[in-house]
Amino acid sequence: MKITITSTTKMVYLDGVPARVWQGHTEAGVPVHCYVTRIAVDRDEDASELERDLQEHEAPRPEVVDIPFRMVL
Repeated sequence: MKITITSTTKMVYLDGVPARVWQGHTEAGVPVHCYVTRIAVDRDEDASELERDLQEHEAPRPEVVDIPFRMVL
């Protein structure tokens, strides 16, 4: 399965760890949201463009704003 996700402005805590909420969709178009706590880059790679991109966030969809935590897998 492949998903496409975009960073949002929403932050939550999962087990005491801050996580940014990313929203997107599967290849079939099913809406998803992900809780990202870390993103790693190989130390030999130039991460400067990624670091700039990680500063960009969009507003979360209405259904992502009030996430029912029973839905977190």
